[in-house]
Amino acid sequence: MEEQVKPYSKDEAKRTQVENMFNKIAPFYDFLNRLLSLGIDRKWRKKAILKLKNDQPKHLLDVATGTGDLAITAEKLLEVESIIGVDISDEMLHIGRKKLSKKQLSEKVNLINGDSENLPFEDETFDAAIVAFGVRNFQNLEKGLAEMRRVTKTGGKMVILEFTKPRFIPFKIGFNLYFKYILPTIGRLTSKDPKAYKYLYESVQAFPDYEKFVKHMQNIGLKDNKWESLSMGICAVYTGVK
Repeated sequence: MEEQVKPYSKDEAKRTQVENMFNKIAPFYDFLNRLLSLGIDRKWRKKAILKLKNDQPKHLLDVATGTGDLAITAEKLLEVESIIGVDISDEMLHIGRKKLSKKQLSEKVNLINGDSENLPFEDETFDAAIVAFGVRNFQNLEKGLAEMRRVTKTGGKMVILEFTKPRFIPFKIGFNLYFKYILPTIGRLTSKDPKAYKYLYESVQAFPDYEKFVKHMQNIGLKDNKWESLSMGICAVYTGVK
């Protein structure tokens, strides 16, 4: 069983801590994403969404939607009729709704507060389900994945974008130095939360990536599971079919 990394305390539930963390850093989240990834995170989201291009889903679920970046990318690249984004952080959702209103997408993309491990939808509601950089934050990884599978229609695809640990040794060393020291320092100075970006590094180190994550996908009943490494192993896109 993988180690469960929490943002602040070993005692309090991970879900509560993650909610509090994102409520704190929400005003700085989008800015830091662009800054700390040098803007590459946009390309990662696009790559993930294009995994659904041939499936042509009409009704899409975005789990751990945050400020809605993945949902907005999906609306741009896919001919969807509706997207529902779910997140536990009200502050992140508030910022996301303002972005949607500015882009005049509020009628097509709806953001609601909800728990990824207890989704408020009937079985087989959505044509596909997506999540970007959110599964690391699940309190129970397989329970969250199983909930996504439950609300996805039979034959529908799940697409998961998540950070990974690079395997190419020279790049891995540089990446770890950046992720462990530079990124948390910038995050601390900007967001005023000294633990949030330390948690980011620690949670990536503990997360079961590549083949280990595919094993979890198999465990909850997904088929045709695949993964593709991006940007020399900084992150990966995983796909599986219900």
